[in-house]
Amino acid sequence: MTRQDRSIELLTQLVAFETVSSQSNLALIDWAEAFLTGLGARCRRTWDDERSKANLLASFGPEGEGGIVLSGHTDVVPVDGQDWATDPFKLTESNGRLYGRGSADMKGFLAVCMACLEAADLDGLKKPIHLAMSYDEEVGCIGVDRLIEDLMAHLAHPQWVLIGEPTSMQVIKAHKSINVFKTTVTGQAAHSSQPHRGAGAIFAAARMIEKLHQLGEDKRDEGGSGSCEPPYTTVQVGLIEGGTAVNILPSRCEFRWEYRALPGEDPDEILNALSGWVEANVVPDLKRHAPEASIVTEAIARVPPLIPSSESGIEEWVNGLPGVQSGGSGEVAFATEGGNFKGFGLPAIVCGPGSIDQAHQPNEYVDIAQLHLSVEMVSAVIEGQCG
Repeated sequence: MTRQDRSIELLTQLVAFETVSSQSNLALIDWAEAFLTGLGARCRRTWDDERSKANLLASFGPEGEGGIVLSGHTDVVPVDGQDWATDPFKLTESNGRLYGRGSADMKGFLAVCMACLEAADLDGLKKPIHLAMSYDEEVGCIGVDRLIEDLMAHLAHPQWVLIGEPTSMQVIKAHKSINVFKTTVTGQAAHSSQPHRGAGAIFAAARMIEKLHQLGEDKRDEGGSGSCEPPYTTVQVGLIEGGTAVNILPSRCEFRWEYRALPGEDPDEILNALSGWVEANVVPDLKRHAPEASIVTEAIARVPPLIPSSESGIEEWVNGLPGVQSGGSGEVAFATEGGNFKGFGLPAIVCGPGSIDQAHQPNEYVDIAQLHLSVEMVSAVIEGQCG
């Protein structure tokens, strides 16, 4: 069986694990660890606080410095409310495409890595190869930091990290940060005929939301220096909840918001601008009739940007691999775990099979031709560690 055919066979098994982020990924991790251990891997797990999810780091070859990390996440987004033509957790082939949740984002890459490792002469490795499989990427790259911390504490540091997110096999060297927050406004209830006896939480929240809109418009007007699409920092509010009845001054309002900052921008800039304005303008008005009123903003997810590692040579290395496609800007608006690896001092780059346009969509698919290109790339990565 060819590596290409074997990758499809393994992808069939990976897609069958319903690893939606709200659920455990342990069945997949158990299966993958057994498979990789059978190839001679030295495996390490790191866990979430409830031990219901785990990262897996499988290492091959010598234990010295250098080597490559091939990295991907095991979790997928939900299928609820989506109109699928096929069973999303049963890989289905049609017209050169493989349909299934996670086929592009990003179990296709994991299947390719496993197939290539299985077919390789791992006894000939002169430098290490690590396969990293993380949990909870889809909810803010939450799990991977524990994997990286464990790697840095217990293993020799690798040279480069290749993350196989769907990029149509084009090289991505930079991406925006993701910054997600929950803001809770606590006011004081009162009859709507006597608003001076309370503090309306929804009005206060509305002022903050309008400020966020203004900050986003300012960023759009400023433009940016990169080639992300769109090429500026974006701000948006996605959820809001508050109030009990139209004739009651609302005592509580909660909203969730995010911004995606350009790679070279300070990820705290928008947060600091909003917080300073709120303390000067909204909090005093809220407390005028309700001294106990408060506004609390909590971070839900902070995904660091991926900033190019030009000094490391990683971009030139990946661009020289077979299967890698030319074109594209090298910068994207969506985030990956690349920024997390880079934050620990490990140069990272993104290149993998499938299109991000298919990610999170009903009838998600990966082109078989993309898997074939990825097999070429990953095979060359492994063979390069044998020289």
